Amino acid sequence: MPITVAQAEAAKSNIASAALRTPLVRCNTEAHADLYLKLENLQPIGSFKIRGAANVMALTPRAQLEHGVLTASAGNMAQGVTFCAQRLGIPATIIAPDTAPATKLRAVERMGGRVIKVPFAEWWRTFESRSYPGVDATFIHAFDDPHVMAGNGTIALELLEDLPDLDAVVIPWGGGGLSCGIATVLRALAPRVRIYAAEIETGAPLAASWAAGEPRTVEYQPSFVDGISSKMVFANMFERARRLLDGSVVVTLAEAAQAMKLVAERNRIIIEGAAACAVAAALTGRAGPGKVVAIVSGGNVDLDKFAQIVSQC
Repeated sequence: MPITVAQAEAAKSNIASAALRTPLVRCNTEAHADLYLKLENLQPIGSFKIRGAANVMALTPRAQLEHGVLTASAGNMAQGVTFCAQRLGIPATIIAPDTAPATKLRAVERMGGRVIKVPFAEWWRTFESRSYPGVDATFIHAFDDPHVMAGNGTIALELLEDLPDLDAVVIPWGGGGLSCGIATVLRALAPRVRIYAAEIETGAPLAASWAAGEPRTVEYQPSFVDGISSKMVFANMFERARRLLDGSVVVTLAEAAQAMKLVAERNRIIIEGAAACAVAAALTGRAGPGKVVAIVSGGNVDLDKFAQIVSQC
């Protein structure tokens, strides 16, 4: 089901009490004079995921939430759902892959969420089944949900208010909910804007699918870029992407690490690997000239790990 600008506009009110209107700042680098950063890492949970989680839970009848909520997440959507569930006084259960970073799962548990760690393949199947054995709760999909995408689309509304003459946007691609939510609004209100997904070399199924013209499975290797990267793209999300995006830019782990270091040094901002992919992709120049916005999707990275990554650049 496609989302509309009207749904994104309505989501602004739905999420106002939970999510922040995040700042847009210029990236202090000579490598790209007009690169801007949309700082979703400043959200209460350190990630954009709070927008979609807050919107879908605001639109779900309270009776359906009686037994709590369930999601599958490597960490950021887990925090968004748990944060909103805590505010509503209902339980939250998280199905997480066994590769999920401990720092993100600890944050879920601090907010009272219940974490069930499973092998990666079992975790991925939860996205398809939208349920988990033995858990009687309302499932909230991390990306393939129109209300989640409408919540993410509020980012585009803010971009157009703050930088109406922007030329391009680069967005981390995980499952596609962030990219497609933002792109739906931009295509309707600013169709001239170029929109690119950003992926990491250790698992870039959108780029492979784009080249093949149909969904493809790729090799996947866990890395510090844990917020995105997978083996495959859902067929319906691929169709949305082909309709809404201009392509996917794949970056290396070294480029992502350099982007993390650059933003920390020049803007004094800590970002996680997934967010760094958007910055790195913009710095390649493949998003084209002009005013380019990188969506800094989150900042939930273990500080010791962050220090290790940037020290090796």
